[in-house]
Amino acid sequence: MTTIAFIGTGIMGKPMAANLQKAGHQLVFSEAHSPAPIELMANGGIAYPTVKAATEAAEVIILMVPNTPQVAAVLFADDGVVSALTADKMVIDMSSICPIETQKFAEKVKLTGAEYLDAPVSGGEVGAINAALTIMVGGSESAFSRAQPLLTSMGKNITLVGDNGAGQICKVSNQIIVALNIEAVSEALVFASKAGADPARVREALMGGFANSKILEVHGDRMIKGTFEPGFKIALHKKDLNLALSGAAALGVSLPNTAKALELFEQCSEMGGENWDHSAMIRAIESQSNHEIRQ
Repeated sequence: MTTIAFIGTGIMGKPMAANLQKAGHQLVFSEAHSPAPIELMANGGIAYPTVKAATEAAEVIILMVPNTPQVAAVLFADDGVVSALTADKMVIDMSSICPIETQKFAEKVKLTGAEYLDAPVSGGEVGAINAALTIMVGGSESAFSRAQPLLTSMGKNITLVGDNGAGQICKVSNQIIVALNIEAVSEALVFASKAGADPARVREALMGGFANSKILEVHGDRMIKGTFEPGFKIALHKKDLNLALSGAAALGVSLPNTAKALELFEQCSEMGGENWDHSAMIRAIESQSNHEIRQ
């Protein structure tokens, strides 16, 4: 059993923490960051008043917060994680944040003697609930080996991509692919529907061919049913695409379709959809086409 301070129990973090509890690990939480969910406390969780106190009680500290500034705050505030790190501890940041800042965070953490992994995830709320996340890891071989039993409690496809920062680079790449697949499925279903075909049957037919994908399977179904409760919010996918585009600008790389996908997400936000599931990108294309496939 490992004692884990889990910081960030939102849509993804809560089921990830629950799966660690199911695997027999002791979880502790910081009430200063956010109240621990009742069910996690009922399953043996322990609440501490500060991040520092939770870190002192833990062997491993896992972060699952929305963005780079939140990670920096949790790590480096006066009563944050770093204030209580010792050489026997490990920090695993499973948030999706800036790769360059991740490398800086790792350097500062390792000055304390503690180990650091960046380990962002893909798979959405469903993957988190089912302990079936894809986990992309950056860090040393030794840190990865130590963390692997914990990571296998939350995911299935777990890969050490490279040194610190490589996990975040992989996650940004993942988000490019996911956004463009959502755009492709959205365009195809709107086209098929407006041309007079049943989009549900079109999706069913396409799932048997080369156009099949997880996005067509899962998000295509959401688009047809109009079920856009967030598994992964548009606001967060916008953040990831902005990371991609800022990184691309620094590298001199052209990402024209990523920029277009971001425009469509921005249109959804303007329509009031900042907290819609990212599959709701179809609503922007429906608006531009003056046609809703759920008519």
